[in-house]
Amino acid sequence: MSTANIKLTPEAFELPFYQEQHNEVSLFEYANQHHLPILIKGPTGCGKTRFIEHMAKKLNKPLYTVACHDDLTAADLVGRHLIGPDGTYWQDGPLTRAVREGGICYLDEVVEARKDTTVVIHPLADDRRVLPLERTGELIKAHPDFMLVVSYNPGYQNLLKGMKPSTKQRFVALSFDYPEKEVEQQIVISEANVEPHLAFTLVELARALRRLEQNDLDEVVSTRLLIYAGKMIASGMNPLEVCKCCLAEPLSDDPATIKALMDIARIYFDE
Repeated sequence: MSTANIKLTPEAFELPFYQEQHNEVSLFEYANQHHLPILIKGPTGCGKTRFIEHMAKKLNKPLYTVACHDDLTAADLVGRHLIGPDGTYWQDGPLTRAVREGGICYLDEVVEARKDTTVVIHPLADDRRVLPLERTGELIKAHPDFMLVVSYNPGYQNLLKGMKPSTKQRFVALSFDYPEKEVEQQIVISEANVEPHLAFTLVELARALRRLEQNDLDEVVSTRLLIYAGKMIASGMNPLEVCKCCLAEPLSDDPATIKALMDIARIYFDE
């Protein structure tokens, strides 16, 4: 039996740092006000999950995060019957809990889930806002504070793993990308707690590496990796060693490619 990676954000957490890039905060607030589901598209590590965490706290909503994968079943989302000391009982899944209690259900990388699993969200992503539970016979009307949010990385899409047009057109869509240079520098300063000159150097290096995306790199350096690198360098590690383990090795398994990436890193961090 597979299990979903589920997280309920505690109320005690402070508002997670998020640097707005365009007008995504006001768009999210408008969608919430009008009970509209949201689809967020963007590359790995560009801030999609952090944005959702930020907005959940800002709107004072509990957040149920499900990391989607090939083995995710409909039961992982809606719930299942379990056996206890007093016999069988029903246990709600994260989607059902969010629908009943009100809150954000965030399906991260939704295209990784099986097609028959994503079908269960259809009646929640239109004006019906209901969740049918076939195994219990219930038809749950969504709580007024319920909000459905899904995300995926368009760069991973192919014929086998893509979102059906009939599903896409049920959502308000927001496109995310890596931040502009000045914004990304501020994010690295705030999240990694580093000096501005180090943040500037890391972002400039990242921008140089990202220009290699079409040269045997499936992914480029994410803002998340820059934050990791900033923390490690600030702690006293050798910058080039950090560049290798944080910015080169995660991007490729090919020794020649890693060497090429490190050659660029040496331009920004002298030995």
